[in-house]
Amino acid sequence: MLRHAVAAVLAILVAAPAPAPALAQVQPFPPGFTERDIVTNGTTIHVRSGGHGPAVLLLHGYGETGDMWAPLATDLSRDHLVIVPDLRGMGLSSKPAGGYDKKTQAADIVGVLDALKIGRTDLVTHDIGNMVGYAFAARNRDRVTRFVLMDAPLPGIGPWNELLKNPLLWHFRFGGPVMERLVAGRERIYLDRFWNEFSASAAKFSEASRVHYAALYARPGAMHAGFAQFAAFDRDAGDNAGFVAAGKLTMPVLAIGGAKSFGPMMATVMRFAASDVTEGVIPDSGHWLMEEQPAATIAVVRGFLDTKR
Repeated sequence: MLRHAVAAVLAILVAAPAPAPALAQVQPFPPGFTERDIVTNGTTIHVRSGGHGPAVLLLHGYGETGDMWAPLATDLSRDHLVIVPDLRGMGLSSKPAGGYDKKTQAADIVGVLDALKIGRTDLVTHDIGNMVGYAFAARNRDRVTRFVLMDAPLPGIGPWNELLKNPLLWHFRFGGPVMERLVAGRERIYLDRFWNEFSASAAKFSEASRVHYAALYARPGAMHAGFAQFAAFDRDAGDNAGFVAAGKLTMPVLAIGGAKSFGPMMATVMRFAASDVTEGVIPDSGHWLMEEQPAATIAVVRGFLDTKR
């Protein structure tokens, strides 16, 4: 499991879309949330938004879409304006042929915020969302007030090269036309591998969620876009090296890991890229924090965002 990869690295450190199938019911966003498509930066980003107060932007990762954030959005919308996009190529956003490096996707996010007339925002991210969020924060430091990252490393930062050696992460190099043909019609099989192996308890990733996300990833172009997210990692690593060279992030950062996944490694990684890092570990959770331990994760995020600095 992923925790074995993390343990090994810590030891080294110390030493035109077709109609989609009907989707299963997952937790909906609260009443009053609206949905719109924002055309920006050569793509179209599907965005949910609702609530009132200071802005908070939630960025999802691979194997899920913005729908993963419904429980957190419900809590935060009591006193925040919550913005939840689907990243380029995923969910209900458009699926262009390219642009899956995280610096380009950070420009997508700039376009979304500008269209919504939002200047500064808190930022909460997971998995691939961490990478897009970091590129956004590094290039727009005056627009991010607080930054929460959950359970995934950043290409090129900290122990990245050691992580790449672990066979559990074979999917980082899995892609291309042949792989797309192998997975076509078998999206659920491919995605179950992530949901099962990266969970502390696979049963916590519900059947309704599996059906919901598998249907979205079966849409035309979706798996190509997903593979392209990983194929861009080498370019992302180079871009991130430039961001770090320009100086560490100075806004408050909370780095959260699942106890049975990245755990305290998240804070270890982020201290290479940020100067004000708080560590958070969610007990009895693997990678899928919002599926496995939503209440505990929401409490930690809420506590950090509510802290006055």
